[in-house]
Amino acid sequence: MYRSGAAESDSALTDGAFNAEGFSQPTLDSLGTPLSEVTFCVVDLETTGLAADACGITEIGAVKVRGGEVIGEFGTLVNPGESIDPRVTRLTGITDEMVADAPGIEAVLPAFLEFARGATLVAHNAGFDIGFLRHACELTDTRWPRPPVVDTVVLARRLTEKSEVPNRRLGTLARLFGSPVTPNHRALDDARATVTVLHGLIERASGHGVVTDAELVEFCRAIPSELQRRKKHLADGLPHAPGVYIFRDADDRALYIGVSVDVAARVRSYFSAAEQRRRLRDMLASAERVEVVECAHRLEAGVAELRLISGGKPPYNRAAKFPEHRSWVRLTDEPYPRLQISRNPPGPGTPRLGPTSGTQAQAAIGAIEAALPIRSCRTRLSPKRLSPSCVLGEIGKCVEPCRHSVSVEEYAAVAERAARAMDGDPAPIAAAVAERLAELSAAERFETAAERRDELGAYLQLAAATHRTRSLVAAGEIVAAGRAKGGGWEIAVIRHGLLAGAARTPPRADPMPHIARLRETSRVVEALDDVADAAHAAESRLLLEWLARPDVRLVMVERAWASRLDGAERWDGAIPHDPSPWRRSNGERLPHGGT
Repeated sequence: MYRSGAAESDSALTDGAFNAEGFSQPTLDSLGTPLSEVTFCVVDLETTGLAADACGITEIGAVKVRGGEVIGEFGTLVNPGESIDPRVTRLTGITDEMVADAPGIEAVLPAFLEFARGATLVAHNAGFDIGFLRHACELTDTRWPRPPVVDTVVLARRLTEKSEVPNRRLGTLARLFGSPVTPNHRALDDARATVTVLHGLIERASGHGVVTDAELVEFCRAIPSELQRRKKHLADGLPHAPGVYIFRDADDRALYIGVSVDVAARVRSYFSAAEQRRRLRDMLASAERVEVVECAHRLEAGVAELRLISGGKPPYNRAAKFPEHRSWVRLTDEPYPRLQISRNPPGPGTPRLGPTSGTQAQAAIGAIEAALPIRSCRTRLSPKRLSPSCVLGEIGKCVEPCRHSVSVEEYAAVAERAARAMDGDPAPIAAAVAERLAELSAAERFETAAERRDELGAYLQLAAATHRTRSLVAAGEIVAAGRAKGGGWEIAVIRHGLLAGAARTPPRADPMPHIARLRETSRVVEALDDVADAAHAAESRLLLEWLARPDVRLVMVERAWASRLDGAERWDGAIPHDPSPWRRSNGERLPHGGT
């Protein structure tokens, strides 16, 4: 049924190379799976109406095929939890009585997702069916697995002519390709008919050189718009080199900033059929020229992109545009401190976590407050007058500084423990939360246990990220080199968590003289022991990612660059998915996810 596109992999290519985006280039093994080996799950739904956010699913039918053979079928009625419109009943034949005893979507959806797991979803007018399935996931708090999707309507528009079919309806195409099943607005029968249509369309696509799933997805993409063709000249004459590209309008305002190790190839892609993002097509309508900032290598380009986006706030960029909106966790400066989320970076030497999202910051605070009797109220307390108490004090979760149950000096010890939780060993926090998880699990309060587990995970991850950036900044100057594609080395001079200089050495040349010259010409950076602001932290994290690459070698480190043995980094990734307490093999409970 399918034309085979299998080929033996060349062992010389299996390690990969770097593509135009600076990521590992796909090997022959990763360029796509031959269509004869792809598992397709052809799905069809019947519903109470057309709007996914206002109507329910009444039936799901699916057929799983591979290599032209059926390997499984799935079919069930679904109780939509609402009356079916009589007009829909006349079309599908599905009545309220038929679905009255059927399982609800919360029971059917997990079974269908398991049936379809690992397969490419196929549907006729896929936007309709996928929209309902995604909305069902939202209603049942189920993660949508984001499978590849093929729409047979889109394929039919590319592969059939008006002279042979008057339209691309499922019934019309089923007749064209000789389906043994006639579509009848019942989910499983319609899915079976769509299988025949899919096979017929794939046979036609093979005549266009489409032999893998990746090629099939690309073939489904729309042709470039007239606007893209008209603006294609903006990519002319750009360098095939690493750098940052800036789309500018007639007033020379930056519209969009991007980065690539091959600027020319990346900018050309915006004028191809592969670019379907509406906001970037809107951007192209205003673009009048493309400015390029050439860089020595991909790291320098990535740093330059961060700085330019943060400084210019281009309207069509989303990520990294507002580092000043990132959040910090800190202690308030008052007689009875509390944990606070702040947009302003704390001063030098101040205990802090961050920067991060407000959601993660609040979760981290939740973990610390769950472990320590630090107050969570926002009232500014005075050591000279009493304030109203709250329920946390009544149940013993707060030491009630509002009622002067502790002195300022005694409460300072609690605040010091919170400061150590941000700057030092997180073990006391993890141990206390683990004890609480054990209590909740024993009481079978698993949802609450999962919330506490997620708070602990957010806290440990944030603490680890905070400590990593701090150690990089405190290390002073670091010189490192990574292997360059085509030979030579990509050199970076990092000073206090900022990129101060970058260069690339020629192939087979001694890199040390180049490194010496680069150190002399790199910019001077003010000595710091911690990140100064969110933009500084973002750049430090980008540098840390590069430094962690296996091909990068350290040439020189000015000061000690290390992490505390009892610090948060040893906990990173140690949070289990099971909210029950962690135990050793002998049953002894651990205060963290270690072994």
